[in-house]
Amino acid sequence: MRGPGYIHLHVHSAFSLLEGALQLETILKLAAADAQPAIGIADTGNLFGALEFSEKATKKGIQPLIGVELPFDFAAAEERVSERGHVAWTGKSSVVLMAQSEEGFANLSGLVSRAYLEGEDGLARVKLDWLSREGLAGVICLSGGPEGAIDMAFAQGQDANAIRRLDRLAELFDDRLYIELQRHGRPQEAVVEPRLIDYAYRKGIPLVAANEPFFKTAKEFEAHDALLAIAGGTVLAQTERRKLNDQYYFKTRAEMIELFADLPEALDSTIEIAQRIAFRPRTRGPILPKFAAGSHDTEDAVVAAEALALREMAETGLNARLATTGIAPGKTEAEYRERLAFELSIIEKMKFPGYFLIVADFIQWSKAHGIPVGPGRGSGAGSLVAYATTITDLDPLRYNLLFERFLNPERVSMPDFDIDFCQDRREEVIDYVQKKYGAEQVAQIITFGTLQARAVLRDVGRVLQMPYGQVDRICKLVPANPADPWSIERTMKEVPQFKQMADEDETVGQLVEIAQALEGLFRHASTHAAGIVIGDRPLQKLLPLYRDPRSEMPVTQYNLKWVEPAGLVKFDFLGLKTLTTIRYAVEMVANRGINLDIDAIPIEDAATYKLYARGDTYGIFQFESAGMRRALMELKPDRIEDLIAMNALYRPGPMDNIPSFINRKHGTEEVSYPHPALSTVLDETYGIIVYQEQVMQIAQLLSGYSLGEADMLRRAMGKKIKAEMDAQRVRFREGSGPQGVSETLADEIFDLLAKFANYGFNKSHAAAYAWVSYQTAYLKEHFPHEFYAASMTLDMAQTDKLSDFRREAGKKGIEVVPPCVNRSEVVFSVKEDRIHYGLSAVKGVGRAMAEHIVEVRGNEPFKDLGDFARRVDPRVLNKRTLETLVNAGAFDGLVPRREVAFAAVESVIGTAQALTSERNEGQWNMFASAEPEPFRLPSGVPAWSSTERADRELAAIGFHLSAHPLDAYADLFEKLRVQRWSDFERAVKDGAGAGRLAGTISGRNDRRTRKGTPMMILSLSDQSGTFECIAFSEQINEFGAILQPGNSVILEVGADERAEGISLRLVSAKPIEGMAERVDRQMTVFMADAKALEPTSAQLKRGGNGTVSFVVIRDGGAREYELELPGKYQLTAEVAGGIKALDGVMDVRFA
Repeated sequence: MRGPGYIHLHVHSAFSLLEGALQLETILKLAAADAQPAIGIADTGNLFGALEFSEKATKKGIQPLIGVELPFDFAAAEERVSERGHVAWTGKSSVVLMAQSEEGFANLSGLVSRAYLEGEDGLARVKLDWLSREGLAGVICLSGGPEGAIDMAFAQGQDANAIRRLDRLAELFDDRLYIELQRHGRPQEAVVEPRLIDYAYRKGIPLVAANEPFFKTAKEFEAHDALLAIAGGTVLAQTERRKLNDQYYFKTRAEMIELFADLPEALDSTIEIAQRIAFRPRTRGPILPKFAAGSHDTEDAVVAAEALALREMAETGLNARLATTGIAPGKTEAEYRERLAFELSIIEKMKFPGYFLIVADFIQWSKAHGIPVGPGRGSGAGSLVAYATTITDLDPLRYNLLFERFLNPERVSMPDFDIDFCQDRREEVIDYVQKKYGAEQVAQIITFGTLQARAVLRDVGRVLQMPYGQVDRICKLVPANPADPWSIERTMKEVPQFKQMADEDETVGQLVEIAQALEGLFRHASTHAAGIVIGDRPLQKLLPLYRDPRSEMPVTQYNLKWVEPAGLVKFDFLGLKTLTTIRYAVEMVANRGINLDIDAIPIEDAATYKLYARGDTYGIFQFESAGMRRALMELKPDRIEDLIAMNALYRPGPMDNIPSFINRKHGTEEVSYPHPALSTVLDETYGIIVYQEQVMQIAQLLSGYSLGEADMLRRAMGKKIKAEMDAQRVRFREGSGPQGVSETLADEIFDLLAKFANYGFNKSHAAAYAWVSYQTAYLKEHFPHEFYAASMTLDMAQTDKLSDFRREAGKKGIEVVPPCVNRSEVVFSVKEDRIHYGLSAVKGVGRAMAEHIVEVRGNEPFKDLGDFARRVDPRVLNKRTLETLVNAGAFDGLVPRREVAFAAVESVIGTAQALTSERNEGQWNMFASAEPEPFRLPSGVPAWSSTERADRELAAIGFHLSAHPLDAYADLFEKLRVQRWSDFERAVKDGAGAGRLAGTISGRNDRRTRKGTPMMILSLSDQSGTFECIAFSEQINEFGAILQPGNSVILEVGADERAEGISLRLVSAKPIEGMAERVDRQMTVFMADAKALEPTSAQLKRGGNGTVSFVVIRDGGAREYELELPGKYQLTAEVAGGIKALDGVMDVRFA
C-alpha cells in the first residue's frame, strides 16, 4: 500500500474507565507492529492519559493525536422541540474533539475541566450554551460514531434532532467538522450511514472512517463484555444492557482500507486530520508562584528577590535557633555558618528559593495557629536552611544529617518536603494555601484504582452469576499481601489448588481467564492521600482538571507520575495521627495547670529511656510491635542515637544486623570496621552500616567522591544497573588507591556498600521519627493518664486497640471508668486520676449526639432520667442509640439497674418529644408549677443476669469494661489454679510451655491447614486482656461443640514464644458452668432488708455442691444477723447475677 492508508483517531485506552481495555503501551505496540505513523486516543470524558501518551508515542517515533470523547448535553436544549411529544434519548450523547494546535489543546482542556467542575455526580457533561466558535478554536470535531449523539438520534428515527445537532456542530466548528463513519456490523450502522452520507454531501462536510477499538483482538471480546457488565452493575445474561460486538478490536490499516474500500475519501480524511494536527502536550520545567513581594518584570529579578528573602529568613532563623537550642556537641558556630552558606548557594544555583519560601510560609502559618507540625519527614530533615526557616525542627549538624541526600547539586530535580500535620487540622492548612494563592491555582492529584486479582475475580464472578461462596473460596486462595500484591498469573503458578480448580471446573476456568484479561485495568479515579499542587496561574491553563464527587477541591487529570513533568510542583500535606495524639495529651496536661512545651522536653531523660528498655512501648510511635519491644529490652537504649538506629534497623533486611548491633553496644561482640579510616563514620552504629547517608560518607571519605557524586553512587547501587555499577566500581577502586586500599579490599567495600545502599535507611527520616517517638514515650512515662486518654481518643474506632490500652493502663494502676452522661466528655478525658470513657466511643453513638449530651448538660449534671428527657433534643437522639448508652453503663449514675433504664427508653423519648412539641406550638404554660411532673420508672422489670449485663456491655463498648463474665468465678479459679492471661504471658516469657487459662470466647475463625485439615482460631478474653488460641482437628472434634462465641471455658494450653508474640495451642477445654457446679463453693448474699430473703431463696436451685449464707446489714453498716441455709445448691454466675439484681440485695460474693 502507498502511504499510511488509514490512521486511527478514536482509540479508547484503559483511561476510559471500566470501558477501555487497552493500556497505552499496548496501543503503541499495536501501532508500531502495523507501521502506523500516527495514532489518536479519544478516551471517554477525560484527558487522563494525554501527556503520558504524547511522551511515550513520541519516543517510539509515532505522532500522538490527542482527543477526547465528550458528552454534549443536546437533550437539554431539545426538550422544547422534541419529536413525538417526548424528550429524545441521546445514548452517550458524545462527540469526539481533537486538539489541532496549542490553542486548541488549551480550549479542549478548559472544556473538559469545566465539564467536571460544573458537572453533577462526578460526570463530565458539556452544556451547549458554554460553546462558541472562539472557545473551540484549534479543535477538530468528529461526529461521534454509533453511540454518539448524532447516530443515536438517527437510529431512533429522530432525523430532525440529528440534523439540528449536526447543524449546530457545523456552526461551531466550520471546516473542522468531520462526519464519523464506523462499520462494526451493528444493525443500526446500516440504517444510519446513508443518512450521514446524505447530510455530508448536501452540506459539503467531509466523511471520516473510524474503528473505535476498545480491546486488542476479537478473541478478547468476551472479557471486554464482562468489563462493560461490571461497569453497568449488570450480569452477562441480561439482554437490556450496553453490549458491543467482537469487531471493536484494534484493526490494522489493511483491514480498515478493505472495510472502507467503497469510501476512499473517508480513509483519506484520517490522514488529512493527522496532517492538520500540529501539536502535542509536552513536558515543562517546574512552575511555582512568585513568592517574593513586589512586582518584578523578569524571571531573573524574581529569582534574585526570592533568593534575598530566603537568605534573610535563614540567617535570622539560624540566629534564633542557636540562641534557643545552642550549638550541637562537637560543633562550632562557624560550621553552622559555613553549612548555611553552602546550602543557600546550592538552592540559589538551582533556582529553588521560591520553593523553600512557599513551604516555610504555610508551615510558619500552621505553627502560629497552633497546628502541630512534624519535626521533619524524609530527607528534608537533612537541610540546615529548612531547620533555620522552621520547615523542620531537627538540627542536622546535631545528628550528622546530609543536605545532599535531600538536594543533590549533581542531579537537578525538585526538592520534595513531605510535611506531617496534625490529622484533625490538616484541612485548615490546605484552606490557607487555597486562600493565599487562589482556589483556582491549587489542586489535589488524581490516582487510579486498578482491578487487582481478588477484586477482579469477585467482579467477574458476579457478572457470570457464580455462587458467592464458590467465588469467595477461589478469591481467598490468592494470597493477600498489600506490600507485594499477587497477580492471578503468579497464583496459577504458585498455588496448586487454585490452578487445579481452574483446570477441573470449566466455569472456574472461564472466570480465571476473563479476570486475568481484565486484571490491572483502571477501575476508578480518586485523589492522592497527601499530594497538593500549587501553580502561578489558574491550573486549567496548565493541564485539565477533574472533580472527585467526594471533594470540592479540583483534582489534576494527570497522576502523580505525570503532574510534575507537566510543570506543577507537588507538596505533600500528610496527616499524622501521632501528632494529634500528642496535641490531645498536651492539652489535657494543661488542664492540670502544667504548660508543657513538647518540643522543648529534655532529650536525655533517663526515665523515658528506661521505658524503652523495659519494652513498655505499646502505643509508642514506630516502636510498638512485639518484635521491636523484645529487641528494645535486649538493646536497653539510653540515647537518642540508639532509637534512630533501631528505627532504621527494624525492617526486612537490616534487621538481620540487630543482634550484632545489640551485642556490640554491650561489649559482647568486638566492634570492627571495613577499614580503619571509616571509624568516624561508623562509630555511632558500632561499625555496622545502617543508613544511606553512611554509604555516601564512606564513598566520600575512602574514594574522594563529593557528597553529590556519592548520592548518585547510592542511587546507582539501588537500581542495580550493571553497566553503571561497573563504571562506578572502577571509579571507586581508583579513588581508594591513594588511601592505601587494595583493589581487593576496595571491591569488598564496594560490594558491602551496594548491599546496604539497597536496603539501608534514610537517616534523616529515621531521626525525625525517632524524635516523634521519644515525645510520645516521654508523655507515656511522665503523664500516663493523659497519654492513654489521648491514644484511646485517636483509636476510638478500633475496639481491640481500646481494650489493649485499657489493659495497659490497668497495669499502671490507672482505672478506665465506664461512660457516664454526667461525667464523660465527648472523647476520653482525665478526671480525678481516672480515665473517663468518651461518649462518642460507645458503638453507634455518633459525635453529634455525644456533643449534644455534653452541651445540654453544661455545668449542671442530670438529676434523673426525667431531667435528661426534659433537656435533650429528641431530633438528635433515637431509641437504638439510647439503648446502647444504657447497655454501656452511661446511665448507671441515674438508674443503677440497667434493665430498668433500658425499659424506660421509650418513655424518655416520648417525654422529650412531648415537651419539644409543646414548646414549638407555643403551649408552654408560664404559670405552671416550677416543679416538673415526676418521671416514673417502670416497675416489675425482670432482672438481667450478670452474663446478660456483660454481653450487652460487650456489644455496646466492644470489650468488657465495668464487669467481665469471669468475675463471678474468682474463687473457682483459685481452687483450680487457673492463671490470668497477663500472669501466664509473663510466665511464658520466663520459659513456661503450658498452663491453664479461663476465657470468654468472643470470636471463632474456622480455617483449613495447607494439608486441608480443619483448624480453628479462637479469640478469648479474661479480666486481664485478650488472647488467641489455635485448635487443630483432634481438639475440634472433641471440644468443638463448646467452643462457641459467648461461652466461657477453662483451657489447658501449650505455649510458644515467637517473634510476633505468644502462640497458644489448645490441649483441652471444659465449660466453666459445669466445673462450677462440681466444685465446693460458698456464696454469701449481703442484704439491706430482710424482705429480700424470700425472693433470694426462690432464685436458688438445689442439687449442686455450693452452700449459701445470708447477711443482713443495718443502716450503720453493722451486721444485724447472719443465716446459713441448709442443703447444697447449684451456684453459677447466672444464679449470682439474678440474685444481685433483686431489690434489697447489696452484693453477692463467692469464697
